[in-house]
Amino acid sequence: MAKSSAASSADAIDMVDLVGVGLNATDMLIPLAHHPEQGSKVEYQTATILPGGQVASTVVACQHWGLRTRYVGKLGQDDFGSLHAREFARTGVEAQIITVAEGSSPQSIILVNPEGERTVLCQRDPRLILKPEELRKEWIVNARALHVDGFDTAAATQAARWARAAGIPVIADLDELYPGVEDLLENIDYLIVSRDFPCRLMNETSLESALPKIHRRYNNRLTAATLGEEGVLAWDGKELHHAAAYRVAVKDTTGAGDIFHAGFIYALFQDWPLQRQLDFACAAAALNCTASGARGGIQPVEAIEDLMAEAPRYSSAFSTLITR
Repeated sequence: MAKSSAASSADAIDMVDLVGVGLNATDMLIPLAHHPEQGSKVEYQTATILPGGQVASTVVACQHWGLRTRYVGKLGQDDFGSLHAREFARTGVEAQIITVAEGSSPQSIILVNPEGERTVLCQRDPRLILKPEELRKEWIVNARALHVDGFDTAAATQAARWARAAGIPVIADLDELYPGVEDLLENIDYLIVSRDFPCRLMNETSLESALPKIHRRYNNRLTAATLGEEGVLAWDGKELHHAAAYRVAVKDTTGAGDIFHAGFIYALFQDWPLQRQLDFACAAAALNCTASGARGGIQPVEAIEDLMAEAPRYSSAFSTLITR
């Protein structure tokens, strides 16, 4: 049986800057000297348990930078669920958690090679699928922005519809063509997806063609794809924008996309020009890659701006598209 840790309907829900609805996970981080070959046995020295998850990590980063945040998600009544609850409380995130008494909280095993690239093995209990009827409208509309990852697609769509109806901008971090995702896409303002998502969605061979087509079909304000070392490519309805990734000493790329989205959301609240929003998000993501874990390298805003001013950047096939 699922139960909510939220206040009763008679209790007031505070206004926050950002509400996030989506994934959390407990990560077991295992550094390896090399990626395992099929049929091999590989020894490892350490395994570190850390909180992660797409939306959960994005919300925590925004809270770290001074935004008031709320997280909405589902956990099992187990040790991993308790870990997340403690971390939300420690960081000051308001957590509206639906708890499943016999459910198993989401877990990921993350193998990290010496270059910092990671391989993720996920385990998710189907009893922890967040359902639309488990959401409270007050959690969503008492916020200045909504962030979703789309994994629990029906719940994300319901939240996005409520936000859109209330004039609240919706930001999305999508990496899969989930069943029903098109209904969600119609309710997204700032769509920032993984590299191959646009071409798969639109049956195109190039990002330069796919991003404008998504923008026109779903009427987004911004449609963008994150590109790893090549940064980010975005279409604003008129032209393509590109921000190159910053060169740093990479330890672990886990959570880079989550912190990119957090950086973009923070920059959106500052009302900066689009190019600065993209640059800030790239810098925030780069710094997160210099430490272990999905949230290990969340740095102060001042450190992110210092990196933007000083660090070299990777070259990219899209670099000529930068607009200032």
